[in-house]
Amino acid sequence: MDKCRPSRKQHYWLFRRCWFLFLSLISLTIPVWPQIACAITLSHGDVQRIGKRIWQNECNGTISGLTSWNEGEDFASLGIGHFIWYPKGSRGPFEESFPKLVNFISKRGAKLPTLLLRGGEQPCPWNSRADFLRAQHTVEMNQLRQFLVDTIDLQAEFLIARLEGALPKMLDEAAPVDRPNVQQQFERMTRTPQGCYALIDYVNFKGEGVLRTERYQGQGWGLLQVLEAMHGTSDTGAVDEFSRAAKAMLIRRVHNAPARRHESKWLAGWIRRVNSYSGG
Repeated sequence: MDKCRPSRKQHYWLFRRCWFLFLSLISLTIPVWPQIACAITLSHGDVQRIGKRIWQNECNGTISGLTSWNEGEDFASLGIGHFIWYPKGSRGPFEESFPKLVNFISKRGAKLPTLLLRGGEQPCPWNSRADFLRAQHTVEMNQLRQFLVDTIDLQAEFLIARLEGALPKMLDEAAPVDRPNVQQQFERMTRTPQGCYALIDYVNFKGEGVLRTERYQGQGWGLLQVLEAMHGTSDTGAVDEFSRAAKAMLIRRVHNAPARRHESKWLAGWIRRVNSYSGG
C-alpha cells in the first residue's frame, strides 16, 4: 500500500472542509435582507388619526360607507380600508384582505358579530352586488356595520401590521440592484408620522406591487413601484417625492389599463388622494 496516498477517510474529511469553505465564500456574496420590516413606531393618537384619515379617504368618513360593493366589481369592500371580500367561487386579480382583518381582530379579543363567528376563512355571504344591496337593512348587515364602527383602531393597527410585513415582500420581488434603494426610501418615509400615513394609505389603496396579477402590460402601480421611482436621500422632502412618484404610477396604470375598465374616470380622485400626502 502506498502510504503517501491519502486514505478514503482522509479524502472524506478533505472534501468536507473544501465544501464548507465553498459555502462560506458563497454566503459572503449573498445580501441578507431583513425577515421582517423595520418596526413602525406610532403613538396611539397617531394610529387613531391615520385610521380616521383612511376612513375619510375610502368611505367619506361615513358609517354607511363601511359596507360597500362598488358597481362593476365582484366583491364587497368593507371597513375603513375597504377590505376586499369575495363570494364563494369568485376570485379576482386583487388580494383578498377582509378575512385576514377578521382573523387579526379576533386574535386581539374583539367580539365578532354572528355573521363572522366561523372566522375569517368563510366567503362573503352575498353572491352579487344586487344581493348585497338588498341586505342593507338586515340584522346581519347592521351588526356587521356596528362591528366595523367599534373596531376602527384595530383596523388601523391591521393596516400598520400589513405595512410592516410589506418590506420583505418588496425586497424579494425587486431586482437585486434596486433593493438598497427600495429599503432606503421605505425607511425615509417611516421616520415621520406623515410619511407613515402615506405608506399605510397607499399600500392599502394600491397594494404592495408584488403580485404579477396586479400588472397591466407588465407594469405595476403598487408601493414597490413608487419606491423604485424615488431616489432622494434626505428625510426632508421624502413625502413630496413619494406623492409625485405615486401620481406617475397611477397615470401609467390608467394609460396601460384595458379600455373596457374605463379607469380614467377614477384618476382625478386618485390624484387628489395622493396629493393629500404632502398637504396638496
